[in-house]
Amino acid sequence: MAAALAAPTGLLKLPPSYAPPSSPSPPLSSTSYGRRSRRRPRLWRRGAPLLAVAAGEVSYTEPEEALLEALVGVQGRGRAVAPRQLQEVESAVQTLEALEGVPDPTSSSLIEGSWKLIFTTRPGTASPIQRTFVGVDSFSVFQEVYLRTDDPRVVNVVKFSETVGELAVQAEATINDGKRILFRFDRAAFAFKFLPFKVPYPVPFRLLGDEAKGWLDTTYLSRSGNIRISRGNKVVQGTTFVLQKSADPRQMLLSAISAGTGVKEAIDDLTSSRKGVVVDMNTLAGEWQLLWASESESGGGSWSSVASAGLKDFQTIKEDGQLKNLVNPFPGVSLSARGNICKTGNNNTFSVSMNEGVTQVGGVQFPLETGGEFVMEILYIDNKIRISSLNQHKLVHLRIVNKT
Repeated sequence: MAAALAAPTGLLKLPPSYAPPSSPSPPLSSTSYGRRSRRRPRLWRRGAPLLAVAAGEVSYTEPEEALLEALVGVQGRGRAVAPRQLQEVESAVQTLEALEGVPDPTSSSLIEGSWKLIFTTRPGTASPIQRTFVGVDSFSVFQEVYLRTDDPRVVNVVKFSETVGELAVQAEATINDGKRILFRFDRAAFAFKFLPFKVPYPVPFRLLGDEAKGWLDTTYLSRSGNIRISRGNKVVQGTTFVLQKSADPRQMLLSAISAGTGVKEAIDDLTSSRKGVVVDMNTLAGEWQLLWASESESGGGSWSSVASAGLKDFQTIKEDGQLKNLVNPFPGVSLSARGNICKTGNNNTFSVSMNEGVTQVGGVQFPLETGGEFVMEILYIDNKIRISSLNQHKLVHLRIVNKT
């Protein structure tokens, strides 16, 4: 279990704003590096905010964009993923691995820094502790790689929250060849914000022998230095890990929703990146799942009003303007409201009119009094994410089916 938790193939975190210093780097070597420092290598911070880098400064090739697109909406870094979406992710990974990324990635400075784990193919096969860390969206999982120091290391970090702290598991690292890093775990500790000292993680690494050792292959490193695909021998040999330096703003929004904090700021960052995009019924058509809704000043309402406004669960929009909201308030009970949606004017504003509803309890249906006129403005939309404003609410939807 200890070795599984310590596996550096993407299990843990630290600040995602690492940039290597501009001073000359010592030459690489696969030999030992002499006496080890007990300190973790220093992190250097970019001047630009992370989201600004992700939205405007990092470029992606078409196959890289296909991978990022396939990953939008994956929960628990692969813990909860539909078979079709998993197939899309694995196909995108295989495409990138077949392409020529950075040759000999361990010899490149682009591998250095803090990498955020965004996907792993087999999170359910790990130890219970590792499943807890990797599968919880509210935890941020990072891997730091430092090869150009007098103390080369791979550091896996789980950041629980800004207020709680993190767990860091460190390993001595040496370069085996152009793709493989050899490592040996030697220490780990919790750093809680509410304590002035670190709490050692109770794993006797020295007594583990070969169980504390392993290797990590980098099978793809993007030429922009922002995407890395790795495979390792810990936990399950051949497990694939996808890591990213500057996170996609959409992933940042989904992470904020899971953590329950910073959602409005993430929405602002994402909506500012898509100004001037024209939305029509063809763009809106599909089946959507509501992920987040802001609170209105009027507070909560009846279930019929919630169904009418589409403030929970699912929404289906057809190209001809038919609209259906589906709410499942209790097991075996569903409320549906139907109406129409049409565009008003040349901007991204739509008129929504709800006119009929049904309550279904088991196999029995009852009429549901629904109705209402709403104005919906589309603030952001792409193939996966939709952000809209409906009366006093801001809504974030995930597209689960395209045109219906």
